[in-house]
Amino acid sequence: MKRVFIAGATGYLGRYLCAEYQRRGWYVIALVRKATTAAPIAADQLVEAQATDPASLKGAMAGAELVVSCLGITRQTDGLGYWDVDFQANLNLLREAENAGASRFAYIHVLRAADLGHVPMVAAKSAFVAELQQSTVAATIVAPTGYFSDMGDFLAMAQSGRVWLFGTGEKRINPIHGADLAVATADAVAAGLDWIDVGGPDVFTQKELAELAFACLQKPSRITFLPDVLRRLALCLLPWMTPRRINGPARFFLSALALDMVGTPHGTHHLKEHFQNTLTPIKTVSPLRRPTERKKS
Repeated sequence: MKRVFIAGATGYLGRYLCAEYQRRGWYVIALVRKATTAAPIAADQLVEAQATDPASLKGAMAGAELVVSCLGITRQTDGLGYWDVDFQANLNLLREAENAGASRFAYIHVLRAADLGHVPMVAAKSAFVAELQQSTVAATIVAPTGYFSDMGDFLAMAQSGRVWLFGTGEKRINPIHGADLAVATADAVAAGLDWIDVGGPDVFTQKELAELAFACLQKPSRITFLPDVLRRLALCLLPWMTPRRINGPARFFLSALALDMVGTPHGTHHLKEHFQNTLTPIKTVSPLRRPTERKKS
């Protein structure tokens, strides 16, 4: 049985990656910080280690021919920053993958990273990608647009009664569901692709996203368009006016709003259904295998 080691397994995308590889018949090894407190995931084995501590990773990838990392931080906590996690922790994983003899390392990056190099989170990710591309291990880099979960900001604004947009609201995006991104990632790895830009099946302008949110709420659209100069001013002021845990995500969000974020369409999940399910939660139960636990000191 083929073995895959998945880092970031307990996050939004990581859970879908574990489930997708298990569905494909792989033996899934999931990296977790603490096995006793990790929520159930579709994994055959849990490895307890800290990606920021290279010593704790020693031997963790034994027998794995593939390593997939979606490891990264959205909000900087525990005193760790983007360069500690998005760059150095992933570099620690790569070095262990090289030592373990893994044949491929797949990494979840971000779409249009070259245009977002001034954003600290993206700069750290791009620096790791440069290291990965120089490695002896074959690389598959997956660059997605925004996730469905990221579009919740539009729904939240609509629920409050008004959506605020910068400029004309005509910049486009095709956000993708985590399950669809997991399938696209596994397909790209299986095909031996070096790089793939990935988006969901439906392309929206920002204005259309706002209108969809109001439609799902069955409310009339109330959209206010702000001059884009205010977005640029906010980017200048953020480092001085917000704590680091807010500043990082906000800089990425405000910078990405100025770009078309459209990747190659993949998947079958539609944002309208996601919004509707968010408003009317549906409880689903999926059987998960009980993984074995392996602690790393």
